[in-house]
Amino acid sequence: MKYGIVLTYTVTPRWLALSREQRNTLRETHLEPVFAAHAGRVTARFYDAEAFNGRFSDFAVLETDDLGAYYFLIEALRDTPIVAEGYLTFNDVLLGVEDGFHAYERALAGEAGAR
Repeated sequence: MKYGIVLTYTVTPRWLALSREQRNTLRETHLEPVFAAHAGRVTARFYDAEAFNGRFSDFAVLETDDLGAYYFLIEALRDTPIVAEGYLTFNDVLLGVEDGFHAYERALAGEAGAR
């Protein structure tokens, strides 16, 4: 099964107080390597949202066939200074199964054929 995950997060005033150069250096040094290390198992696209709502500043759309790989990605992110030192906080996580009803129907058809 393919899982789709929307991970909402907020960059804090501490992050915004950094210069853009400092933010880019932190992102390149700490975030990009984590996503690159998990790229074979978790894909990610990133979106800015602060201009459209007040609950979070950004969100990522992640896809994976392996929820364990997603979990390890989050743990690795939590170990970075960006999360550990309060530059970014995670908010809501929305999880769905791509076309899960198809898998369910195939399973039902398999059960019916086994009888």
